[in-house]
Amino acid sequence: MIRIANETDLAAILELADARRRQYEIYQPAFWAKAPDSREKQLPFLAAQLQRENVIALVHETNGQIDGFLIATLVMAPPVYTAGLTCSVDDYCVAAPELWPTVGAALLEASAEAARTRGAAQMVIVTANRDRPKRTMLAGQGYTIASEWWTLPFCTPPKAN
Repeated sequence: MIRIANETDLAAILELADARRRQYEIYQPAFWAKAPDSREKQLPFLAAQLQRENVIALVHETNGQIDGFLIATLVMAPPVYTAGLTCSVDDYCVAAPELWPTVGAALLEASAEAARTRGAAQMVIVTANRDRPKRTMLAGQGYTIASEWWTLPFCTPPKAN
């Protein structure tokens, strides 16, 4: 079941987000270096996101347990592009890789419908290059790669506690 996220969902969302941060830190330890207090920092940010008019925040539940979430922000594309209103998705994860084709796809479809209803012209989703299950699901839904970010760390990031 997909529904709009609310403040009572924040603990489950933080748990999923923290697991994703640990996974992504393995993929690219400089760019996605997890802050030791990342949960504490993310809690007020997510709580504020849930109150914003330009945010679409959804959770997926199976048997009363949240097993995925997606938080999208409606923003205008830079003025040098003609894309217009864009639905930008950064915080988006599921409880296990095998849930991407079902839970992940359902969250994506529901958020895309909400974005279209609110006038968005496109969806942009951030994901790690090495997050193959998510990338496979996105490609299966018709999404294509629009950009890649490359990084060169100038120092070794501190280790998370």
